[in-house]
Amino acid sequence: MIRKARAVWRGTGRDGDGDLTTDSGALSATPYSFKTRFEDTPGTNPEELIAAAHAGCFTMQLAFLIQRAGLAAEELSTEAAVSLVPDGEGFRIDRSALTLQAKVPGINQVKFDELARMAEKNCPVSRLLNAEITLQATLIS
Repeated sequence: MIRKARAVWRGTGRDGDGDLTTDSGALSATPYSFKTRFEDTPGTNPEELIAAAHAGCFTMQLAFLIQRAGLAAEELSTEAAVSLVPDGEGFRIDRSALTLQAKVPGINQVKFDELARMAEKNCPVSRLLNAEITLQATLIS
């Protein structure tokens, strides 16, 4: 399975702009620029997209693990906060902090913690990222 996205950029790094398009159509000429990345201009940025990918991947991985344990989640809600920090002449992503709120009838805390950790370590996006990945998971009764 191969998934594709394209980036088009016009101009300089600071004053230029670009757009992102995915084969699925979820993104279609979605704007990105210095201002969408480092200021509050509407549009997207690579870090936001990585955060969305990590949150989605982790949450789906956990849903599969919960299913494999013979249970079903009522709701799994995950936020991923990706940190972009200065690094020499540029920047690097040094962290993705996952925060999970979960309603899983019939699961105990020990099993929940075990499955959440397994999902964090084994979802494909976690395995791809060369960054510290943290997880704060809360089981709601």
